[in-house]
Amino acid sequence: MISICDEQPITVEGQKISVSLTTGCSSRCTVIFGHGAGAGMRHASLDAIANAFADIGISTLRFNFPYMEAGRNRVDSLSVSIQTFKEVYSFAVKKELDPLFLGGHSFGGRMATHAVVEHKLMVKGLILSSFPLHNPKKPSLERASHFDKIECPILFLIGTRDGMANADLIQQLSVEHQATLKWLDTADHGYKTLKRTRTRQDDVFQEIAVYTDAFVSEILKQH
Repeated sequence: MISICDEQPITVEGQKISVSLTTGCSSRCTVIFGHGAGAGMRHASLDAIANAFADIGISTLRFNFPYMEAGRNRVDSLSVSIQTFKEVYSFAVKKELDPLFLGGHSFGGRMATHAVVEHKLMVKGLILSSFPLHNPKKPSLERASHFDKIECPILFLIGTRDGMANADLIQQLSVEHQATLKWLDTADHGYKTLKRTRTRQDDVFQEIAVYTDAFVSEILKQH
């Protein structure tokens, strides 16, 4: 049974933000998961990810960034975004949802990487869904310049058709930082897949769950 609760217990820069906890019958850890730039925490893809995580014993604490809560189109500044992660992290600690992982889809995942560096958040690892390494057709490692300061394990979940993660560059980044890189069969940046050419029988969210399960299990086994 999956339980979901919504409330506005957190204030960032004077803006109350909503959070939602999705969990199954049992939970071995919680991932604080930020949404992408264009859609809030209730986007269908994030619902699917949270439900898939619940099936493998991972609770998901989602939240809206202040700009999304207020209905603005422009994303918050870097400082506000990572402060949001810090406040949600503090909320999770207060609620005793540990052990904790941090992550998110696209923009949310990118902000998570900055938050662990800036605020030294004590998390077991980073789960990065469709990490936006660069803008489409503009391959670069500039957005990962802070990765040298990340001290926890990293999982990249990247679609094989993702136009914001050049294959050679994301592979290079993964090797340099000993990250786990998993390619999602025929998925694009928004996790749409090609049914005719996809070789896996499970859907992309089940595929994500399989890789995340292995990543989390290995880390928790060591602690």
